[in-house]
Amino acid sequence: MGGAFVAAAVLARLGGRIGLPTIPLFILAGILLGPHTPGIVLVADPHDLEMLSALGLVLLLFYLGLEFHMDDLKAGGRRMALAGGSYLALNVGAGLGFGFALGWGTSEALVLAGVLGISSSAIVTKVLVDTGRLGNPETKPILGIIVVEDVFLALYLAALQPILSGADSLAAAVMDGGKAFGFLILLALAARFGTRIVGKLFATRDDELLVISFLGAAVFMAGVSEWFGVADAIGAFMVGLMLGSTTSGERIRKLVHPLRDAFGAIFFFAFGLSIDPGDLPVVIWPVLAAVAVTLVMNVLAGMAAAKVYGFGAGPAANISTTLLARGEFALILATMAAGAGLDDRLSPFIAGYVLLLAVLGPLAAGQAHWLARVLPNKQAAVELTPPGRAEAVPGRR
Repeated sequence: MGGAFVAAAVLARLGGRIGLPTIPLFILAGILLGPHTPGIVLVADPHDLEMLSALGLVLLLFYLGLEFHMDDLKAGGRRMALAGGSYLALNVGAGLGFGFALGWGTSEALVLAGVLGISSSAIVTKVLVDTGRLGNPETKPILGIIVVEDVFLALYLAALQPILSGADSLAAAVMDGGKAFGFLILLALAARFGTRIVGKLFATRDDELLVISFLGAAVFMAGVSEWFGVADAIGAFMVGLMLGSTTSGERIRKLVHPLRDAFGAIFFFAFGLSIDPGDLPVVIWPVLAAVAVTLVMNVLAGMAAAKVYGFGAGPAANISTTLLARGEFALILATMAAGAGLDDRLSPFIAGYVLLLAVLGPLAAGQAHWLARVLPNKQAAVELTPPGRAEAVPGRR
């Protein structure tokens, strides 16, 4: 465990010096120090970290729920729904088509639709902070798209779980899906109308009691969700959604941060342990093709979002490149696919795809002005804030 944390920290520090995000470096640490790579083997069996890895996944989605507010859907209005909907239609649709074109199977195609379709909230947020664009006008549609993706994520995982669980018949699949959606609706209603009661239950001035309370609630609800056929991480997401709107929400966000970072690193490291570098050459061409598809779809989606908001080429390029990276959600799907016994090529494919885009995304965002030069510039009276001179805006929004 100590070696895993130290290795992840050392690689992340080295990568940070050249502006690389931490997620691909944590995965790389797992690959280099895992059982499939010659040299030092820290963890011979990736299953040794299975429970800690699951906890990392639960905390990642719990934090995402804390950052999401029901009011976000109302505040963005029609334009946010249009921008987010067009992004998902282009990228998820292309991912589904790409999955069927590979011919690995229907379940595999449905997984690839999500892998290629949804951005990494963690990397997107970090890119906005690092490039000084939090105060730019195009940041609003970027965060709006992330919000729409969060909503889609919950519904998508609820629909996917019965399929991956291998229901014996259509009736069984419908029943499993109905049970999952019913439970999801119950959680959504609790998040919408039960916030005041939940807030009173969790109200305490003692940080220690608050940490134990929200951690217990998140992990317990993750287990209950799994029992109902909903992905465990979605249960944690819904708990975060409820607690984020309470009076303790801001304190919980601060207290969960180190837990999320520590166990999140183990989640990415453990995923790297399961990857055999020898399998990557087998999927290198599909990975490169998928990256090319994602690049094209992101440019089209960026242009569509810019058109909705009346922006020109500069903001369109920023939207396209900022949302390019894929990360934690793709790895969640890889974990689910491996557990369901899907095609063995999926895990190395997703690992290679995430590694490439997690590195390429931040680098492309820093050079978005080159893309802006070749995009059509139909700007409606919107002044752009030059990179690096954006007004600081606290928090994700």
